[in-house]
Amino acid sequence: MSCFLNTSISFILSFALLFILLLPDGAAEARTSDNDDYRQERERMVQMQLIRRGIEHQPTLDAMQQVPRHLFIPENRRSQAYNDGPVPIGYGQTISQPYIVAFMTEVLQPKPGQRILEIGTGSGYQAAVLAEITDEVYTIEIIEELAGSGEANLREAGYDKVKVKHADGYHGWEEYAPFDAIIVTAASDHIPPPLINQLKDDGVMIIPVGHPMRTQQLMQVTKSGGETRSRSLMPVRFVPFTRED
Repeated sequence: MSCFLNTSISFILSFALLFILLLPDGAAEARTSDNDDYRQERERMVQMQLIRRGIEHQPTLDAMQQVPRHLFIPENRRSQAYNDGPVPIGYGQTISQPYIVAFMTEVLQPKPGQRILEIGTGSGYQAAVLAEITDEVYTIEIIEELAGSGEANLREAGYDKVKVKHADGYHGWEEYAPFDAIIVTAASDHIPPPLINQLKDDGVMIIPVGHPMRTQQLMQVTKSGGETRSRSLMPVRFVPFTRED
């Protein structure tokens, strides 16, 4: 009887231990819960903020639906992740309004297999959206702390292939040039010539141009036959394009 009882207890304890081991760890469980909690907010964001405002490029809509924007927001501001506006991320920088991210992505018309350069990593969110569409995304951030946190955000969200560099984005990333598309997420008073040089023929760049403390113009720059053309798309307000001293 004693032997049977001990065996039964051992079996029960072993089963309980196996059950515990099979449960997801706290972080994984929290992440799953997070994804479930935020999924409806992402769907609402895409429907109400993007489609209703005319965003039609399906790869862009799909990417905005997939990227967990809340993982790119400081924890104390995650309740604002899917609001219709920018969110501060520290160091005087912001994560752009969802509509602006989608609009700029749609203008680029990214495709699988393209090589895209982003100037201004920030939180890493725009790079993640691009990485949903193409595997070759390169992003530069001049603020060292943001380069580190932006890369950490990208890795946590599963975007391991995005290459992040801490540097002055004015000079682009010559090592990987030329690029099919370039996206600049900070306002410059002119279009940097090195970025034009690193844009492929038939490539496209989108950049806010104007005084950093006033309304700027979001410009589309195209390159064909070695010549560039630019046109204004809409008035915007971006943080200043920061340069090294």
